[in-house]
Amino acid sequence: MDPLMISAASGMRARMESLDMLANNLANAATAGYKTDREFYSLYMAPEALDAAQAGDSPMPSELPVIERHWTDFAQGNLTPTGNPLDVALGARGFFAVDGPGGTLYTRNGSFRLSATGLLTTPEGYAVRGAGGKPIQAQGTGPLEIAKDGSIRQDGVALGQLAVVDFDKPGGLEKAGRNYFRPADAQTKPAAAPEVEIQQGKLEASNVTTPETAVRLVSLLRQFEMLQKATMLGAEMSRRAVEEVARVNP
Repeated sequence: MDPLMISAASGMRARMESLDMLANNLANAATAGYKTDREFYSLYMAPEALDAAQAGDSPMPSELPVIERHWTDFAQGNLTPTGNPLDVALGARGFFAVDGPGGTLYTRNGSFRLSATGLLTTPEGYAVRGAGGKPIQAQGTGPLEIAKDGSIRQDGVALGQLAVVDFDKPGGLEKAGRNYFRPADAQTKPAAAPEVEIQQGKLEASNVTTPETAVRLVSLLRQFEMLQKATMLGAEMSRRAVEEVARVNP
């Protein structure tokens, strides 16, 4: 394949991945606790092609643009008052721990609720962990009072304390769907957050910057169109080259 078309096709693929990522960010711009995804670009050169070029069997191959990896921006989102006593937001680093279907999951979304049995859960029904790993179980009918350190009282009775954990390297977490995270490998272990600042009646908004994301989306669309035209131009040049050869050598 022509080097022009190879480079253009590689660029189109990288931008398609970026478009999917940006579209997902925009779709979650109103999701509480959502953390935006970003991309890290790199250049790729096939090892086989490089070996052949160094051996003198072919010209030096071109470097192709690729997305090496996605990374999550854990910057703090704005805290939005809701008036709901079961909504809590973290004003510092850390994550709430919940009992997911396949093990412990972590989230910044503090939109909690009480189940029919009085268990404090997430909207998906996952039990919210308290300090020591035990779930939070309501005992009465009054509203929950949640202090800044995460301790919970109801009708003057202590129910426990929300478990807030942190990671030395949040980049070691991967998204597990529905605004949850899990460690990417078994070596990534949580620890108690050194600083806990919980605000009741508030939710942390998504940290997606909608205007910036929209501008990047338009820019990527234009880049994709330019690369698409480059592939069409390369195809046309190849077609004409074949036709000219046919005329010269009937």
